[in-house]
Amino acid sequence: QVQLVESGGGLVQPGGSLRLSCAASVSIFSIYAMGWYRQAPGKQRELVATIISGVRNYADSVKGRFTISRDNAKNTVYLQMNSLKPEDTAVYYCNAIKSEGTYWGQGTQVTVSS
Repeated sequence: QVQLVESGGGLVQPGGSLRLSCAASVSIFSIYAMGWYRQAPGKQRELVATIISGVRNYADSVKGRFTISRDNAKNTVYLQMNSLKPEDTAVYYCNAIKSEGTYWGQGTQVTVSS
């Protein structure tokens, strides 16, 4: 069982920045893949960024603006979000994949508005 706790969401103006954190209850060395997804009202959940064995992948809509990283000592994965746009508004979820299953955090709200 893996518990994921997200933090760092909030209200930010367009062009601003936020950093999301996802703290795992187990060593992230034991996790095959970690990532961030988001879900806007009335839309399906979509992939934002993943990190798998050190390889990073991003949705086209966030490339060049968002950066996923990990701190193995803290068992934490981050999502640095720069140049935020109103269309980035969504609930952001942390995701972890292990051999025994897929796990999700509870989500953190990000609102980009002036």
